[in-house]
Amino acid sequence: MFAPWKINIAILSASALLGMGANAALAEEHNHDAHAHHAVETAQLTLNNGKKWETDENLRLGMTRIRDALSAELPAIHSGKATAEQYQALARKTNDQIAFMVKKCKLEPKTDEMLHIVLTDIMAGADAMSGKDINEALKGAEKIAAALDNYGTYFAHPGWHGVNHTH
Repeated sequence: MFAPWKINIAILSASALLGMGANAALAEEHNHDAHAHHAVETAQLTLNNGKKWETDENLRLGMTRIRDALSAELPAIHSGKATAEQYQALARKTNDQIAFMVKKCKLEPKTDEMLHIVLTDIMAGADAMSGKDINEALKGAEKIAAALDNYGTYFAHPGWHGVNHTH
């Protein structure tokens, strides 16, 4: 029998290869039933009784890597010179970190539910960057930047800063 995390990683990998929608991939790999997936779709980001949600080292590492990968491409993105290949490489790096965080996930259920809202947006952004349409890829990068800002607003990550982006 496969360990649950191995199944999660296999689903994430297969969905990335097959171009499966980000929301469907997230629902299948980490939420454990259809009802939980519906909860993610309808949930709103909120604070934990007025406080930021706790994070663990693996979550902080994965989110930092996503932010740093996006930040490294910002000069090309802002100048309009980012190529489809650059966006696709950024999408792969992002999806790799999503897989890492899912594999290492040890969050409390309510914290995990809130994180899924952020990760769904990041995965949708990565999905948009995976194609050949530069305009869609740019929108995907902006979606990830906004999700990273939301992460910083709702999750306790000492020293966190988002990416500087313009709309």
